[in-house]
Amino acid sequence: MKLFSYVVRLDFGFAPNPFYGVCTLATCKGQIRRTAEVGDWVVGTGSAAYGLQGQLVYAMNVSEKLSFEQYWADTRFLAKRPYLHGSIKQTRGDNIYHRHAKTGVWIGVDSRHSNDNGSPNPDHIARDTRYPFVLIADEFYYWGGSGPMIPTTFRNWESNDLVQSARNYKYKFPPPMIATVVNWIRSAHEFRFISEPSEFS
Repeated sequence: MKLFSYVVRLDFGFAPNPFYGVCTLATCKGQIRRTAEVGDWVVGTGSAAYGLQGQLVYAMNVSEKLSFEQYWADTRFLAKRPYLHGSIKQTRGDNIYHRHAKTGVWIGVDSRHSNDNGSPNPDHIARDTRYPFVLIADEFYYWGGSGPMIPTTFRNWESNDLVQSARNYKYKFPPPMIATVVNWIRSAHEFRFISEPSEFS
């Protein structure tokens, strides 16, 4: 079991998308989406820009890993397709990529990763589809801007800090640390959607 940690730089409810009873990571963090497997954990911590440095934003235990095309076609995740004339939650849908049936070219529907006028953003499409995988979690804990502070134990565990300070991610944590972090998350919190994304307020 691996644990990936990164800073949630923009907490819009898009990446991750914690709605409709399942947490999904379908855009951004391509290296994590490529590397993580079923049973691994992904932890997102707060951004200094939000005043949330050192706090948990979310944690997810990966239960499935799908390709973009599997995700798009799966009827369980139709609600995750963005509907930009609906509620804020509906506009944040992350089920946005599929291939053109004839050309095989990636199509990105109008979403948070489109241009302001709704046209496709080639940079986002290229970056997101480089690793066309979606991480899905039935067990997840999403606090948005109201997450708990990460205990000092996990900020300096044999010189390992759970909080990633740079823009990338970290995952080479000692197994005893991973087990203790997971136990803390599971024992202290009921898994569910707990609070709205920081940007909603």
